[in-house]
Amino acid sequence: MDELLVTEGRALKHVQVREYVRTLVTGAAPGSPAPSERELVHRFGVARMTVRQAMDALVVEGLLERIPGRGTFVARPRRAASRLTSYTEEMARRGLLAESQTLLARREQAGPGVARALNVTEGDAVIHWRRLRRADSQPMCLEDAYLNEVLIPGFLQSGMPTSLYDALDARGLRPTWAEDSINADVASEDEGTLLEIAPGTPVLRHSRRALAGEKVVEVSRTVYRADRFTMWIQVGSES
Repeated sequence: MDELLVTEGRALKHVQVREYVRTLVTGAAPGSPAPSERELVHRFGVARMTVRQAMDALVVEGLLERIPGRGTFVARPRRAASRLTSYTEEMARRGLLAESQTLLARREQAGPGVARALNVTEGDAVIHWRRLRRADSQPMCLEDAYLNEVLIPGFLQSGMPTSLYDALDARGLRPTWAEDSINADVASEDEGTLLEIAPGTPVLRHSRRALAGEKVVEVSRTVYRADRFTMWIQVGSES
């Protein structure tokens, strides 16, 4: 019972801090500084972690934004961004029929790169799902996805889904934004065999770190046939 009361007290403090900050910054000009964590810790007599949790919630809402090296400020209105789409949805948008073949689906220990990208500890359990993906029956790409097993317990035991993003959506974890990188390269011998192209043929390598709010839910590395795939990116400018 005492533990429950402590937990509820912390939650109440978090809400109090969050709503106090909300009243201060609502209607303030974009770029105005938010109260400092030190100021809020002193005012409410709570741990810095409680203050950080409250501020994180307002950042996720889009009310505040953090600028590295400067601090936390009232956010500028967010421009509408393209919704993250799954491979199946993307192919349908292009008028192509998507198919996937699972080449590997297993529990592994996170290596240093995957651990860093997923915000887990090296050696933690992750799910590695490798698929050959086709469009209109022709190889389009080879994808390696890594998932934090803690967030999706029982994933491997429930049967591999047709769409990863639909499966994450069913758990309330559909990615809402992502960090992507794209570079040109050439296919390895193994990649060439699977993609039905000669080794050394140009390919596009696409790396993605996908997040649902502030939770990293997927890290993927995808190799696309450059002769079949064009990357479309929506851009804009400040008014």
